[in-house]
Formats: sequence, C-alpha cells, structure tokens
Amino acid sequence: MVFKLLLVEDDPEIKEIISDYFTEKSDGLFEIHTAETGNEGQINCMYNEYDLILLDVMLPGVDGFTICRELRKTSDVPIIFITARHGENDRLHGYQLGCDDYVSKPFSLAELYAKVTALLKRSKGMVRKEIMHSGCIKLDPYRCTVYVNDEETILAPIEFAILKILMDNKGKVVSRDRLIIQIWGYDFDGNDRVVDNHIKKLRKALGDASSQIKTIFKKGYKLEGNNEKE
Repeated sequence: MVFKLLLVEDDPEIKEIISDYFTEKSDGLFEIHTAETGNEGQINCMYNEYDLILLDVMLPGVDGFTICRELRKTSDVPIIFITARHGENDRLHGYQLGCDDYVSKPFSLAELYAKVTALLKRSKGMVRKEIMHSGCIKLDPYRCTVYVNDEETILAPIEFAILKILMDNKGKVVSRDRLIIQIWGYDFDGNDRVVDNHIKKLRKALGDASSQIKTIFKKGYKLEGNNEKE
C-alpha cells in the first residue's frame, strides 16, 4: 500500500529535507504532498484524502492549531505537529485539539520517520496482526515479510500490498478497480493494466506459489489456498 502524507510547512528547506528523506527511506511507500501556507493546507485537506498529516503550527494565513481543530470536526486522520513552539501549554493545547503526536524543532529525521511509521501501523490496524497463511505462502503484516515454503521472499512495496489484499480476501475475487483504489487511490489516472503488470511481477517473485493467484476472466484475481497448476 502507498500511503499519502500531507506536509504543511512554510520553511522551504525543512519541507524539502523531510520530503526527500521520507521518499527515499520508504522506497516509494510514502507519497508526500506539500503545502506552504495554512490556507493551502486546508484546501488540500478538503479535496484529498490523506493517511497522515505533518503540520507546522506557525503558518502564514491559517495556523496549524486551527487546521487541526477544523479537521477533527469531520476526520480522524492522524496528525503530528512539527513546531518550534516548545512550551508545555502549546503541547497540551495541541493534544486537546486532537493531535496524535507533537515533535519540537530541531528534530531527528529518523525519529520523526519512526513516529510516522508507528502511527500509520496503529491507524491502519497493522499492529500485532497474526501471520497470514494461504497454501505455502505466509505473510507477516507487522514485519512486512513474505515466506514461500518457509523461505523468505523479497517483494517490492506494491507487490506486497497486492498480496496482502488478496490474502485478506482469500478465495474471493478481487477486481482490478478495487486494487487500484486501495493501493493508488481514487484519483489514479492510469489504466487497469498497471495491476496486471504488478501481478506478473508478484507471480514471478512467488515462484512455486505463483499458481495460487488465479486470473478470473473480466473480473480480477483470486488467491487460492493451494499451489496446483491451472
């Protein structure tokens, strides 16, 4: 799954550093959207759905506290404040408004990344899930690892996301449109052939277990609990 993050930060250097670090560190797992003003951040939130928001407090136009207050009227999206305001009253005010964490500048990029990753895992229900089984495939959603015949198989983030969705719906047909929406989002402007290409890569990576993924003509894909050849 690709996670969409919104970073609302008026300092161009900080914005660039966080965006570059998260993009490189996540290997494409995080898609970073940015806004430089509070007004721009509010507009982005109105017309887009995000998995997490990184929010400065002191912004041109609408401040971060106001954005958080307004968001909490309609959304429970995870919010992390990133701010130079260190006072206890500011931190308490942020939590009272509904933020999930509060990071003071200057901060460690590695620590911020770890906080974002942990918060996403909790919000998406990926913490402490049982290992998933299907035939000779095992998937650990917490450690993001896959095993075929008890040997670890390395998958790219998108192939891992597709396999997890198929395992969540084992024995059921999952349409290409559903895969696109869950992985790339409603605003994806490509065609459904991109799913077929990633399925080919997934089958290749799974080796002996590749035949567990069945193509259902004109409908989508289904994961079965065996690895018999079609």
